[in-house]
Amino acid sequence: MTYHPKSDFMAVMMQRGFLADCTDYQGLDDKLSKETVPAYIGYDATAKSLHVGHLMNIMVLRWLQKTGHKPITLMGGGTTKVGDPSFRSDERPLLGPEQIEANIDGMQQVFAKLISYGPGETDALMLNNAEWLDGLNYLDFLRDIGRHFSVNRMLSFESVKSRLDREQSLSFLEFNYMILQAYDFLELNRRYGCLLQMGGSDQWGNIVNGIDLTRRVLDNEIYGLTTPLLTTSDGRKMGKSQGGAIWLNGDMLAPYAFWQFWRNTTDADTGRFLKLFTELPVDECDRLGALAGSEINEAKIILANEVTTLLHGAEAAEAAAATAKEVFEMGGVGEDLPTLTLTAAEIGDGISIVQLITRAGLAASGKEAKRLIAENGARMNDAPLTDAGTMVGPADLAQPIKLSAGKKRHALVQLG
Repeated sequence: MTYHPKSDFMAVMMQRGFLADCTDYQGLDDKLSKETVPAYIGYDATAKSLHVGHLMNIMVLRWLQKTGHKPITLMGGGTTKVGDPSFRSDERPLLGPEQIEANIDGMQQVFAKLISYGPGETDALMLNNAEWLDGLNYLDFLRDIGRHFSVNRMLSFESVKSRLDREQSLSFLEFNYMILQAYDFLELNRRYGCLLQMGGSDQWGNIVNGIDLTRRVLDNEIYGLTTPLLTTSDGRKMGKSQGGAIWLNGDMLAPYAFWQFWRNTTDADTGRFLKLFTELPVDECDRLGALAGSEINEAKIILANEVTTLLHGAEAAEAAAATAKEVFEMGGVGEDLPTLTLTAAEIGDGISIVQLITRAGLAASGKEAKRLIAENGARMNDAPLTDAGTMVGPADLAQPIKLSAGKKRHALVQLG
C-alpha cells in the first residue's frame, strides 16, 4: 500500500509498525488531519494487572494523545460479566462484581502512568461500560439492537467459526459478547462523540459490527483500526515467558524482572520492539536494530531502559540496569555462580523445573522447591516462576538458564 498519510497519528501508525488494517484509511486520515478525534480501546477486567500483550495498544493510545487527539480507555465492567470468546478454546471463568472492581482499580494504575487524564480537549477519558450495560432492559435491547444482527454473519466471523470448527462449545452468553461490544461503540459515539475504535486484529469482526450498528441506528460515520497480533520472531505470543505473564503493575512483577524481560529480547525483534514500545525516532530504532554481534546487546539495554522508564520511571530503569550489570557482567554469572551442567541424555524430552531448582542447590528438596515457587520466590531468567509443573526442554537450554531463589541466590543451568 503506497498511501501517504496527512495526519501525524496515521503517519506514526504506519512508520512504527502499528497498523494492521483500517475500515477507511483515507476517510479516517482526513478526519484526523482536520479535527480532534476521540478514539477508544476496550479492556475487560479479567486480571488485577494488564500485561505486556496489552502494551502495544496502550502505546497506540499514548501516540493518539501525543498527536493531538482524545484517548478513551473503556473498562469492561459490564462485558467482563459475559466474557470475550475471541480465539479462545474455552469459556472464560465468570467473575463477581467485587473482583471486577478490584481488577479495574489495578489496571487503571498502569493507564495513569502512560496517558494523561482530565477535562481538557485532548485529555483522556476513563469510562466503564457498566454505565450503559448494567441498566439494559433485555426485551428493549432485543427489539432495538438485536434486530440489526444477522446470526448467519456472526457465525462467519473467524473468532466464532474457529470454535465451531473444532466442535468446542460456544455458550449463548459468549455469543452475546459481540453484540454488547458493538453496542459499546454505538453508546460511546452517542454519549461522547467517539469516532474510532482500535484493537488487536482479532477484534476486527467486533469492530466492524459496531460500525455497522452505529450507521444503522444513528446514521453516523465512524471508523475502525487494528494493530497486528504480536508474535516474537520465533513464533511465540508476545508477553508469554516460561515464568508466566509479564505484568505491567510493579506489585505483580518487580521492575527489575520487567527490565530483564526486555533485555532478553531476541536480536531479530530488537529494532521492531524499539519502534513499538519506545518513543525513540524511527531512524534511531532502525540503526539500533541493525547492530550485529555483541553490539546488539547495547540496543537491547536501551530498549529495556526506555520501556522500564516509561512504565516505572527513570530511577527504576537505572537501578535495574545497575543490578543486571552487577549480576551479569561483574563476575556474578561467571565462575562465581554455581553451575549445573546437564547432558542431553539427562534432559531427554524435558526436565521439571522443580528438579532443576533442587539439583542446582537452590532448594533442599522437591517439596521445598515447590514451596519456593508457590511463594513467588523462584525465578527463571529473572521472570517469576508460577507453575511448579513447568518443563524445561533441550531447546530452552540452547543458552544457559539462570535460576534464582529470592533476590540473592542464583545458579546457572547449562548443557554440557
